[in-house]
Amino acid sequence: NVKRWRDGQMALRWCAAGMVEAGKQFRRVNGHLYLPKLRAALNAENTGTVASTVHDEEVVAA
Repeated sequence: NVKRWRDGQMALRWCAAGMVEAGKQFRRVNGHLYLPKLRAALNAENTGTVASTVHDEEVVAA
């Protein structure tokens, strides 16, 4: 319960403690070890195939 705090350092400690507690509940992404391999494959696939896009149409807000 945060009712009496003295300075910003105390608030930072409480925030850090809350982040540590929240981190215990986070889940790891399945297959996270393969993300670099996926990135390399996507970069290899898209190299030279992506053209620059020019957006010069007028945008009308509804």
